[in-house]
Amino acid sequence: MDRCRAPCYEYPSCPDVLKAPREEVAYVTCTYRSTGIEQPDFLATVDLNPRSCHYGQVIHRLPMPNLKDELHCAGWGPACGCFDGGAADLQGGFVVLDGETFELKGNWENECEAPPTGHDFWYQARHNVLVSSAGMVPRVAGRGFNPDDLKKGVFGRRLNVWNLSCRSLTQCFDLGEDSLPMTVRFLHNPEAAEGYVGCALSGAIFRFYKSCERDNWAVEEVIRIPAKDVSGWIMPKMPAFIVDLVISQDDRFLYVCNWLHGDIRQYELSRSCKPRLVGQVFVGGSILRGGPVTVCRDEELKCQPEPLVVKCKRVYGGPAALQLSLDGKRLYVTNSFYSTWDRQFYPSLIKEGSVMLQLVPHVRHGQPVDHLWDITSPVGHHLWDITCGTSPVEHHL
Repeated sequence: MDRCRAPCYEYPSCPDVLKAPREEVAYVTCTYRSTGIEQPDFLATVDLNPRSCHYGQVIHRLPMPNLKDELHCAGWGPACGCFDGGAADLQGGFVVLDGETFELKGNWENECEAPPTGHDFWYQARHNVLVSSAGMVPRVAGRGFNPDDLKKGVFGRRLNVWNLSCRSLTQCFDLGEDSLPMTVRFLHNPEAAEGYVGCALSGAIFRFYKSCERDNWAVEEVIRIPAKDVSGWIMPKMPAFIVDLVISQDDRFLYVCNWLHGDIRQYELSRSCKPRLVGQVFVGGSILRGGPVTVCRDEELKCQPEPLVVKCKRVYGGPAALQLSLDGKRLYVTNSFYSTWDRQFYPSLIKEGSVMLQLVPHVRHGQPVDHLWDITSPVGHHLWDITCGTSPVEHHL
């Protein structure tokens, strides 16, 4: 699942965004990679109108022209993220595409040395800044996770700050060896000069912000999700593997998904420098009770969570991509990260198919109201990364 980014530039202010009409469709990227099915990937349109007789169903499939590609991310914005094209000199910069023809126009960065890798980025025009994350070397990581790749530079460690108008790299922050910074999110308030980046392997979330004194940028660790001591897994310690973040349009809440641990967390942001955990729900993961992994030591949980079963169907995989409705009342989740990693860590996901879930975040006085489950059947047997939307599944966080 990728961002379901409605074109927020249609709304003059953040309060207007909160009053936007409810979303009616979701565009979901679906892949057949690693399934043994020789068909092209497709973009699915899912009906999100609860008054529709087709609610929660795929109402259109747009097949891709080639076999064995892997659809992954999509969105409304005019930006594009790229994996390297196989050249020996890897670059983590940006390319610019023509907005009408999609022809390649060249590199965005202006005669500066590009970082070695790149993954995600976000910008804040009023502060003339773009922030990008390192991610991982895709040609190596695409083969799956190998612990021997640790300490070899495969997994990135840098957060990069760019001058937006000059298109030049101005600052780099080292977030720790093999920290693997991935998702970058600014607060939605256009005046706010701060945001967050999630590090998959270290389990840390850093806040980046503009320093008032020196007019440059700084970072601080504000969340740390500890690894779990385990047996029966590929390593003795299992990281949370934070792969996505989303911030509510009113900047009140931060949602975090941990693909390996299997939980989604809700943090309250009244003090942006000290996010407060107010909600947590497990929708899968690798530490479930009865699975091959035994948790030997856990700083947070007293027991391993139960598997998620919906109408007699077990949900496999872990939360991998998030999208929050503009009014903040519906959180959409898919559980496929990347086909080779899915096959390695969640082989049953390949057989049974991925799902798309809808969670309803209810918070009263900063505390979650309940954890009620009302989940309808999943929408298919394909591995999904999303683009926008909702699904036939509903949770209460």
